[in-house]
Amino acid sequence: MTILLFHSVYGVRPAVHATAERWRAAGHEVVVPDLFDGRTPATVEEGREVRDAIGTDELLARAVRAAAPHSAGGVLYAGFSLGGALAQNLALADKHARGLLLMHGTSDVADGAVAASGELPVQLHVADPDPFETHDWQTAWYLRMGRAGADVEVFRYPGAGHLFTDPGLADYDAEATQSAWRVADAFAAELDGRSAA
Repeated sequence: MTILLFHSVYGVRPAVHATAERWRAAGHEVVVPDLFDGRTPATVEEGREVRDAIGTDELLARAVRAAAPHSAGGVLYAGFSLGGALAQNLALADKHARGLLLMHGTSDVADGAVAASGELPVQLHVADPDPFETHDWQTAWYLRMGRAGADVEVFRYPGAGHLFTDPGLADYDAEATQSAWRVADAFAAELDGRSAA
């Protein structure tokens, strides 16, 4: 199974590479598109400047181009924060999507949206509370995703920072990271098992 892993506004940081390597060691093919052309902003503010300079439409177009060679074989779309939002948009539109793994971020779900693949397995791992993913937002998102045909599981990590799985950032929480990856890795393995069946 191919996993398409999209980075956050910090770009393709060491933590992104480490995640990709762990999944490769587990037998998955992992593709890590660099939507920021090699830039790795040092702060959220710098990352937002890069994002805004590229533009949301262009970022989504880059993500679509990265997914295109792999889509027909069935992809697990995954992403960190901003990357999660991009992954969500692609997964909902891809009739071959095997699943969606969201680390720290979601995207709005359009009225009437329907998962092209039918029932789409989804996991969201999020800090609790998270200033970028408030409880009200998560509730509305969960309901909309369900109406779109997604089978959603949400895992919350009390006291963790927003990007709690990145050991190079102040948000890092070792215990939450260990718990999140144990569940997320099992999710990937389960989807891979389904694809092999």
